[in-house]
Amino acid sequence: MKRICLYVLVGCIAFALAGATAWAQTTAQISGTVKDQSGAVLPGVEVSATQTATGAKRTTVTNETGNYALPSLPIGPYMLEASLPGFKSYVQSGIVLQVDESPIINVVLQVGQVSEQVEVQANAGLVETQRTAIGQVVTNKQIAELPLNGRDPHELIFLAGMALTPGIGSMNSIRNYPTVVVSVAGGNGDGVSYLLDGSIWQDPYNSLSMPLPFPDALQEFKVETSAMQAQYGFHATAAVNAVTRSGSNEFHGDLFEFVRNYKFNARDAFATQRDTYKRNQFGGVIGGPIKKDKLFFFGGYQRTSLRSDGIQNTAFIPTPAALAGDFTGLASAPCNRGIAITLPSSIPGVPGEAFVNNRIDPSKLNPVAVAVARTFPVTNDPCGRTLYGLVANQDEDQVVAKVDYTISPKQSVFGRYMLGRFNTGSTYDGNNPLSINTYGYQDFDYGFNIGHTYLIGNNIVNSLRVAANRTNIVKSNDNYKSWADFGANVTPLGGKVIAITATGAFQCLPFSTTSAGSRDRISSGSAERFFSSG
Repeated sequence: MKRICLYVLVGCIAFALAGATAWAQTTAQISGTVKDQSGAVLPGVEVSATQTATGAKRTTVTNETGNYALPSLPIGPYMLEASLPGFKSYVQSGIVLQVDESPIINVVLQVGQVSEQVEVQANAGLVETQRTAIGQVVTNKQIAELPLNGRDPHELIFLAGMALTPGIGSMNSIRNYPTVVVSVAGGNGDGVSYLLDGSIWQDPYNSLSMPLPFPDALQEFKVETSAMQAQYGFHATAAVNAVTRSGSNEFHGDLFEFVRNYKFNARDAFATQRDTYKRNQFGGVIGGPIKKDKLFFFGGYQRTSLRSDGIQNTAFIPTPAALAGDFTGLASAPCNRGIAITLPSSIPGVPGEAFVNNRIDPSKLNPVAVAVARTFPVTNDPCGRTLYGLVANQDEDQVVAKVDYTISPKQSVFGRYMLGRFNTGSTYDGNNPLSINTYGYQDFDYGFNIGHTYLIGNNIVNSLRVAANRTNIVKSNDNYKSWADFGANVTPLGGKVIAITATGAFQCLPFSTTSAGSRDRISSGSAERFFSSG
């Protein structure tokens, strides 16, 4: 028994060290060389980088060749400092590190007193020389200010030069959270890796993205393709590496609401009245310090509600006269493109004469079919034309929560929770069975991510990520009627669901053929450890 427990423990440790999936960088690195004014390298220089938003500071010392490296730095604004006895202190501010960035910042120290200071303001873009992949960062400013359809950050992936919509061929369906399918560099729509805070963030059913945080809760993301590093080997085409926002030493937040309302819309050309389309998107975020320079929080919520029951769809149904056996109106020339129709006097399976002068004995009509047709709306059109609408009710909730804790200059942890809930109601309005087109469903996607970073030495950092994602899709029936309710000799155990395929003059029941159920998937569960060194 002890041996079995030991094997289990060893297996768990191996899983944590090896990881079920590749871990992606959501941090950045600064490296470079320190020299004096003559160009000679300077060993033993103390170099530190301070994140100005949180006060987190990382320090290292240049080696014998004057080189330094500060790996696994959280993204954000930084100030770089360098000092050595006999030389003036060097301070460079205005450095902004973006996700998965590794700029080279070389420092030149001038002879003088340490108390003297040389300040450099770095507003220009930093040079990236250590990455073979082609990448583009979509910044928080772009996310917040660019026009964005539905406030879905996936739409901004198309800002990358080689990203476009793939068209057909993707596995985007009712079985996954509604998302935007993106093809990069001519690859498949399911060939892009999506990562959130360093861990895989995609549905295992079709390899498409799970919901990204709404714009106010998303810090930035980077799209990379072409000769990517090994850690992005999950998909070969491209990688979208996103990072949620974090709190800082100052409280910040906002409230928002975006509205679309049918009262501002024109009437559809084929409808008798305006629809009732209403779309509200509202929420807010807040972040700040729990303990200054040490512990920070961030939280956000967004709800999107859509209500609509337009009446722009057309169907042809049996008239009251037809249900009474009189088909003269439906067979007339105005209802058949100017050519009158004579219905057959004999029909296989119907004893005696069927139609006489386009009339039939109502007792010869199938009672089940008549019972179904009587649930349709009554039409006054002699040709059976009627208008109907499909209810379009949707609710989406997004919740983002994140905590960052700087334990010491050598050690920090963070935890993040993300929830997406998408609830789509049935198109059935509860009265008109013609409106039964798509069943209702509720989609839950959520994930946890815990990260730990520990500075082992001046140029060696150990980073651990533990993450788990879960998706759950529950479908519901339209709860119309069963065949048994209409008098058919069919068991009612199948539920209030009817599927009919009609061929002929009438557009009868466009019912969905699905059955209620639930799909529950663990998207990914992984523990990854990553060592980085300068």
